[in-house]
Amino acid sequence: MGLRKSAGISLEEVSNDINIPVIALEQIEAGTLGSFEDIYELKRYLVDYAKYLGYDTDKVIKEFNEYMFDHTSRIPSQEIVAAIKENSKSTDDDPDRIASPYTRAYPKEKTLPYIIVTLVVLILVILAIYWSVSQITVGNNSTDVLSYYTD
Repeated sequence: MGLRKSAGISLEEVSNDINIPVIALEQIEAGTLGSFEDIYELKRYLVDYAKYLGYDTDKVIKEFNEYMFDHTSRIPSQEIVAAIKENSKSTDDDPDRIASPYTRAYPKEKTLPYIIVTLVVLILVILAIYWSVSQITVGNNSTDVLSYYTD
């Protein structure tokens, strides 16, 4: 950064003062941000370096976020803005709903039929178990295979 050089501060001094490797500082100054594996570490380095040089860190973070969004988003920001404008023109049943402009608004599923069917199936299973147990028992006596052979 030109401010560092004009102040006569070496990269080694900066590295020692803010605990960032010299190679990382060189890459930041050269603009080779793609060489960083961890984007969060890069962002922290940028903020620390900007703070050290006296730059507005909020502005640096904003510019970094915009840069990363523009270079990592698969949808161009112009298309997103256009879709948001188009989506805001349409009437929406729920104005408090927050969603991507590319997300379709599907009607809420009605779960009551599923609950009723589940209850009916559960009742039928219980009745089948009760019926099968009542077939095995006669009165209060249990029947088993041995009782057929002993009679």
